[in-house]
Amino acid sequence: MTIGLLTASYITSSVLFILALGGLSNQEKAKRAVWYGIVGMAIAVFATIYGNQVFFTEWLNWLIAAILVGSIIGAIVAKKVQMTGMPQLVAALHSFVGLAAVFIGINSAMLPHSDMNSTQYMIHNVEVFIGVFIGAITFTGSIVAFGKLSELITGKALILPGRHLLNLMMLFSCLALGYMFLIHDGNWTLIVMTIIAFVIGAHLVLAIGGADMPVVVSMLNSYSGWAAAATGFMLGNDLLIVTGALVGSSGAILSYIMCKAMNRKFLSVILGGWGDVTGSTKDIEGEMKPIDIDSVAAALNDANKIIIVPGYGMAVAQAQSTVSELTSRLRAKNKEVRFGIHPVAGRLPGHMNVLLAEAKVPYDIVLEMDEINDDFPDTDVVMILGANDIVNPAAQEDPNSPIAGMPVLEVWKAKQVFISKRGQGKGYSGIENPLFFRENSRMVYGDAKKSLDTILQNIN
Repeated sequence: MTIGLLTASYITSSVLFILALGGLSNQEKAKRAVWYGIVGMAIAVFATIYGNQVFFTEWLNWLIAAILVGSIIGAIVAKKVQMTGMPQLVAALHSFVGLAAVFIGINSAMLPHSDMNSTQYMIHNVEVFIGVFIGAITFTGSIVAFGKLSELITGKALILPGRHLLNLMMLFSCLALGYMFLIHDGNWTLIVMTIIAFVIGAHLVLAIGGADMPVVVSMLNSYSGWAAAATGFMLGNDLLIVTGALVGSSGAILSYIMCKAMNRKFLSVILGGWGDVTGSTKDIEGEMKPIDIDSVAAALNDANKIIIVPGYGMAVAQAQSTVSELTSRLRAKNKEVRFGIHPVAGRLPGHMNVLLAEAKVPYDIVLEMDEINDDFPDTDVVMILGANDIVNPAAQEDPNSPIAGMPVLEVWKAKQVFISKRGQGKGYSGIENPLFFRENSRMVYGDAKKSLDTILQNIN
C-alpha cells in the first residue's frame, strides 16, 4: 500500500469516527453512527495491516489467527452479555486497552533504536513512559471498576488514612523513576514504575463510592483514550493518535458534564473525594409502608399524569419491555406518561436511555432531570423502578449525607410515589433513603418485572 493510500485511509477512518461520535448524541441517529464507527474501524485495521509491508509479509498468518480468535471471542461475549452487564463489559474492555499500552510500551523500551538520534530517543522514551503510566492506571482501575459493578467488590468507598498523601507519594515515585528511565538507568525503572502505577489505578477507583460508578466508567474511558494516543505517538501511527484523542477528550468531557450534574468537583470525584461523611447523618423517622399490586394498578387507572423513574433495578429485572407495554396502555387511555432520567441513573452513562430505546419507548417522552423536575408537584403518580440515590431527598435536606448537594429527581413532591424494590436494603451505594419513609410513598416489594406484569393485567 502506498503512503498516499495509507494516509487517505487514515483520514477516512478519522472522519467516520468523528461522525460516529456526533451521531451518538441523538438517539434516532445512533444506529447509523454505530455503523460509521464499524466501517471506520474496518478501514483502519485493513490499512494498518497492509500499510506495513515488512510486518505484512513476516507476520500475516499470526495476525490473521489473532484477529479471528479475537473476533470469535468478541462475538460470543456480545451475544451472551445482557444490557445489565454492559457496564461491567465496558470496564473490562477498558482494561484491555490499558494493558495493551503497557505491553507495547515495555516492548518498545526493550527494542534497539539505533536509527534515532539522542533527541528523538529522548522524545520516544517520554512517549513510552506516558503510555505505560496511563495504561497501567487504566488497567487496574478498570479491573476494580469491573469488580464493583459486578458486586464482586463492595460498592462502598475504601477510605484509607492519608490516602491523598499516599497517592502523591506514589505519583512522585513514578516521576522519579521516569526521570531515571530517561537518563538510561535501565528498563527496571520502567517496570517498577508500572507496578506502582498499577497500585495507583486500583487505589483511585477503590476510593470512589458505588453511587459514582457511571462517572468512573466514563473517566476510565477517557484514560484508555489517552493511553491509546500515547501509544500512537510511540508507534508513529497518526490514526491511533487521532482516535485516542477523540476517545480521551470525549470521555473527559462526559465525566465533567456528569460531575456538574451531580454538583461535584471533577478532581474531587476522580481522587475519591466523594464518600466522606463530615458528620452524623439525620435520623430517619417512620416506617416503610408496603402496598399491594391491585392498589397500584387502581392508582394508575385513576391518575392523569404519571412519571416513571427507571433505575438499575429495572435493568436487573429486564423489565423495560413490560414498562414499554404499560406505557402504551396508559397512553391509550389518554393519560400523560413520561420518563424522568437522571444523568447517573444505572451504572453506565446513558444506561436507562439505551434500555428504553431498546424497548421502543418513544424518545419524546423520555426527559432529562432538568426538563422534568419542575413537573413533579403536578404529577398524580410517580413509579420508581429500582432507583435509590437519584431520588434521595437527603441530597437536599441532610448536609452530612454522602450525596449532599447532588441534584436529584424531586419525586417526593408528587401526590403518590410507588417504589419498586426487591427488599428493604439500602441499595448498591449503601446510603439510606428517607423517601421510602414518606407519608406519600408506598413500597412495592418483589421483582420489578413480575410486579409490572401483574399491574399490566389490571390496566383496563
